[in-house]
Amino acid sequence: MRRYPVHLYTLLVGLLVVVLAAALSLTVSTQPAQAATVTVQAESYTAQSGIVLEATADTGGGQNAAFLANGDWMRFDNVDLGPTGRLTVSARVASAVGSGTVELRTASLTGPLLAVVQVAPTGGWQNWVTRATDVTGHPTGSQTVFAVLRSTEPGDFVNVNWFSFVGEGDGAAAGWVPVDQAKWNAQLTQFRAMTPAAVPAGVVRVPEFNATCTYSHSKQDDPIVLPGLPGASHMHSFFGNRSTDAFSTAQSLLANTPTSCTPAKDLSAYWIPTLYEGDRAVEPEGMIVYYGSRIDDPSATVPFPEGFRMIAGDAKAQTPTPAGSTGQFWCSGEGGEIGRSTDGNWPVCAPKAHLTHQLVFPDCWDGKNLDSPDHKSHVAFTYNGKCSGAYPVAIPNISFVFSYPTSGSAAGFRLASGMASSIHGDFFNAWDNAALGQRVKDCITQKAKCNSAGTF
Repeated sequence: MRRYPVHLYTLLVGLLVVVLAAALSLTVSTQPAQAATVTVQAESYTAQSGIVLEATADTGGGQNAAFLANGDWMRFDNVDLGPTGRLTVSARVASAVGSGTVELRTASLTGPLLAVVQVAPTGGWQNWVTRATDVTGHPTGSQTVFAVLRSTEPGDFVNVNWFSFVGEGDGAAAGWVPVDQAKWNAQLTQFRAMTPAAVPAGVVRVPEFNATCTYSHSKQDDPIVLPGLPGASHMHSFFGNRSTDAFSTAQSLLANTPTSCTPAKDLSAYWIPTLYEGDRAVEPEGMIVYYGSRIDDPSATVPFPEGFRMIAGDAKAQTPTPAGSTGQFWCSGEGGEIGRSTDGNWPVCAPKAHLTHQLVFPDCWDGKNLDSPDHKSHVAFTYNGKCSGAYPVAIPNISFVFSYPTSGSAAGFRLASGMASSIHGDFFNAWDNAALGQRVKDCITQKAKCNSAGTF
C-alpha cells in the first residue's frame, strides 16, 4: 500500500473569496457552476468513500485524490453540464500500476452513465496525464455527478487531480473566450509559410528563445482575473507592456508600444504577486521569460494566438514549503542556500546569492479558446511528451525565471497573495505575430537555442 504525506487543503474564507471562487470555477461549491465549461477539482467533493487527499508533486497542481481503489467514489454537487450538444469530459490522472476506469454517473452511484474515462499506467503516482472522451448525449443543466472507481486490481490503482467538462458552443458569457477562427487560421497560414533560418554549426540544439524583461510597475490590478476592476486584486509586480492595468485588452496592449522587455516586438504583459520583506516591497532584478518545448516532437509547436492568456500556480495555495518541497524558491549565486527562515518556508541565501524562483506554464492548448473561467481549463501540461485528447495543440512552453536583490533572513518573506506556496504568474500575449511566429519556426521547431533577438 502506498503512503504519502497528507496535506490538509487550506480554504480562504470570507464572502469576497467565496464569490470569486464561484465566478472563476476554481472548485465546485454549493453555488451552481456557470456553464458546462467547468473544472472540478478532485478535493472539492461534497461526499466521498475511500478518498485521501495529498499535494501533487508538480507546480500549480494543487491537491489530488489519492489511494483510489475499486469501489471508491466522490460526489460533486451542482455541476452544470449546460445545454444539449457534444460534451468533452476529461480527467487528469496518474497511475504507477494496473488499469481501470473512472465512471462518471449522474444522480446516484448507480445512476445514468455520463462518461467513462480509461486509466492505464502513466509511469508513476505523480506522472500526470489528461484522458478525455466525448459525450454526444447527456443530462442538461445543474447535476449531481458521482465519480466511481472501477478496477480488477487488488489495491490502489489511480490518483485523480481534476475533472473538466467542456460543452460545445460555450462562449465568453461563461468565462470562455473563443478564438476568432478566421484570424487564427490567417495567423497559422502566415506561420506555416515562413522559411526557417539556417542553423549554423555549433548551435546548442535546445528548442528555446526568450524575452528578457525588467520590472515595470506595481498595481493592485489583474486584467485576466479581475478585468475592469482597478484596485480589486492583491498587489502585482508587472513586466513587459508598461500600460498594463485592470482595463488592458489584447487591442490596448498591441496599441501601446513601451515595453520593459527585449525584444521590443514583445508587447505582452507578464505579472506575479509582489514580494514583501517585512513591510517593504522587494521587486525582482528582472525576469527572463523562456519559450521552449517539452514535447517529443518540437516541430509540432505553433505560436500563441493573438490575445491568448493563461495562469500558472495557485494564489489560493497556502501550505508549508519546507526545504526540498516541489516548486519552492531557492538561492542562486555564490554560496547558495545557507539556512531556512524560522517558519521553514523560505530559504536564507548566502550574502552573494539571491532569492530566485521558476514558474512553469502549461504547454498544450484546446485549440478553441483564448481563455477559460479559471484561466487554466483551456490548457494542460504534457506529461507524456505529446499534446492530445482535449488539448491537441502544442504551444510554446513558457517559464518565468525571476530573482530578487535580497538574501533574506530568519524572518522570511511574504507574498501579496500569502505564503510562498501561493506564487503564481499571468501571461497575456501581445507579441507581434510575425516576430513570434519566426522565433517559433527558427528556434523551437528546429530545436535550436536562440537569444532574446531571436537569433542563434
